[in-house]
Amino acid sequence: MLAFPLGAWAITPPPETRRDNTVEIMHGEKIADPYRWLEGSDAPELKGKDAALDAQVRAWSEAQNKRTRAYLNSIPGRDVLEKELRELFKTDSLSSPAVRGGKHFYSRRRGNESNSVLFVRDGKDGAERELLNVNKLYPDGRTTLDWTRISREGKLVGFATYKSGDENSTLRILDVETGKWLKDTIPGKVRSMSWLPGGEAFIYRCLGDIDNPYSGQIKYHKLGDDIAKDKLIFEQYKTGPLATTYGPSAGLDREGKWMVLSYSTGTASNDLWVCDFQHWLKTSELKKITIAEGKDATFSAIIRGDTMYLESSLNVPQGQLYKVDLNNPDPANWKELLRGSEDSVFEGASLSKDFMIVNWKENALRRIELRDLDGKRIEDITLPGIGSAGLSTDQEHNDAYLGFSSFNVPPSTYHIDLKTRERTLYFRPDYDVDSDSLVVRQEFFTSKDGTRVPLFIAHRKDLKLDSTAPTILYGYGGFNIAQRPGFNSSLIPWLNAGGVYALAGLRGGSEFGEPWHRAGMLEKKQNVFDDFIGAAEFLIEKKYTSPAHLGIRGGSNGGLLTGAALVQRPDLFGAVIVGVPLLDMLRYQHFLMARYWIPEYGDPAKKGDFQWIKAYSPYHHVKKGVKYPATLIEAGENDARVHPLHAKKMAARLQHDTAGDPEKQPILLWVDFDSGHGMGKSFDMRVRDTADVYLFFAKQLGLSFGK
Repeated sequence: MLAFPLGAWAITPPPETRRDNTVEIMHGEKIADPYRWLEGSDAPELKGKDAALDAQVRAWSEAQNKRTRAYLNSIPGRDVLEKELRELFKTDSLSSPAVRGGKHFYSRRRGNESNSVLFVRDGKDGAERELLNVNKLYPDGRTTLDWTRISREGKLVGFATYKSGDENSTLRILDVETGKWLKDTIPGKVRSMSWLPGGEAFIYRCLGDIDNPYSGQIKYHKLGDDIAKDKLIFEQYKTGPLATTYGPSAGLDREGKWMVLSYSTGTASNDLWVCDFQHWLKTSELKKITIAEGKDATFSAIIRGDTMYLESSLNVPQGQLYKVDLNNPDPANWKELLRGSEDSVFEGASLSKDFMIVNWKENALRRIELRDLDGKRIEDITLPGIGSAGLSTDQEHNDAYLGFSSFNVPPSTYHIDLKTRERTLYFRPDYDVDSDSLVVRQEFFTSKDGTRVPLFIAHRKDLKLDSTAPTILYGYGGFNIAQRPGFNSSLIPWLNAGGVYALAGLRGGSEFGEPWHRAGMLEKKQNVFDDFIGAAEFLIEKKYTSPAHLGIRGGSNGGLLTGAALVQRPDLFGAVIVGVPLLDMLRYQHFLMARYWIPEYGDPAKKGDFQWIKAYSPYHHVKKGVKYPATLIEAGENDARVHPLHAKKMAARLQHDTAGDPEKQPILLWVDFDSGHGMGKSFDMRVRDTADVYLFFAKQLGLSFGK
């Protein structure tokens, strides 16, 4: 492994940034905000657009980009790395198929295509036919295929696209036989749809007002009708604390008799009803059977006939599964089929024609179990090793498709006949990866308060533990989202060059069920940062690396994580990447859809919440004269989730206050004007941005990708 000297060439100083004397009084405390002007016209104090201010913010951002691009392009090894990334990204990938009406539908990404292409086969071994190729329709690569939904009969496909990462998805319909699009076009950030049998109509979720993220609606559309005639089934509450959550979502059972209606009440809770949809079609009266309402727990359901399989965290935080007769749905009559425990968390179930698939989480890794429809255990589905796995099923047949990958194992799909348990390889991409030369292991470390936390580590087998390996530590820690080792082709050059990659299963995720999530939210959010810092200290203690060779990376909620780690322990890291982050946590709730996240983070408008949020809000803890490590902050100008103001304000403050050498520890900002929350990028943009990440870490941590 060849290293090159740090600071071997000059970097231009950051652009001049105006500092204001803005001070806000919050709960009796003065909160300085010298870079509030970088919020532009979206600041809630401003009424309407201020074109001159927005032009200033744009010019400042472009100046930051010019400096950052010059720096990143000057790092040695870009040509070598980009060439390798292009070859890796060009490798064919294939999704598990969905079987509808005897047809097999699947997505394949080939070569330098920006989007996967939807294909169909008549039967498992039929001839492949290209069905939907967004890359041909929009050659600039900035239009993204968001999702697809195939009718039960396999005759129609609903799909949605958006542009430049804005996630404002428009729904369209494709005829499978002819390949033609129907005239039905539904805009309004359509996030999902559910077909009625026969494929003549469907329900969908959209926004009633595209400029209001809190205007969720469930509507009914009949093919060929003017969308203005689409009937409203249910809509988001207009007032009260539930008016600013994600709101409603809905789905139909395979017969179109029952509609499952859910309403998000927080990031760890929802209400759930079941409705007789045929009654609604005939009368427009929505008669809701209450399954759960006003409970501090999560609920979801699968329906077959008049039987509902209900997943819940109400009485057992690690999850349980009930069987419910919808003709007699009183909770007193629910039959419990299984329940999770501290050692084995129930992660959800799915149905095939004759079997139930049950997902468990043990030591933060998945175990998949086969049961009968009454919940009686049959056997485990054997997995290839430490990694990520999922088994897809359909209620109409007993074919299942097992997907598995790990840091060193490309995503492999196996066909399993659940009746005979016969397993055959369905698809494995032909990546040029020597899996045997890489090792993946699971470790556990002790966090600040004594909690045992999982950590997954990947590196070359011949790595010497002498504290010098350039290491990237990744984390997320929020919203009940678990982190598991899975294949990421962009990691291969890093690992092959002698780097280490570590993935931490922090509190705030779902690694050990809902209690693990709640131990990292609201007033306990500091636990997440402590866990991440503990993971870094573990890697140093075990001589994988040292602070000078350790980099951290996270995006979105993970950007909040790395931003907090940066200001709390600047001595612990040699490089930091803060992606599409939340950083000004005292104002986050004012922008875009951020009020969705108040149940996770708290509301700064409330004095109690304000105190714990202020204690960690990264933007407010940047200190003058501290030597901060080299930092790259990334934002998407079209981000529909996290406003780019967070990245801009944090970069400005760090650039002003850091005592670090601007050549050796630069503070860099990259604002992507052509993408959003990391989505909506063309193939070439993906290659460039991925190379940026690993070149930045390589230069700062001492790794070379060759000459």
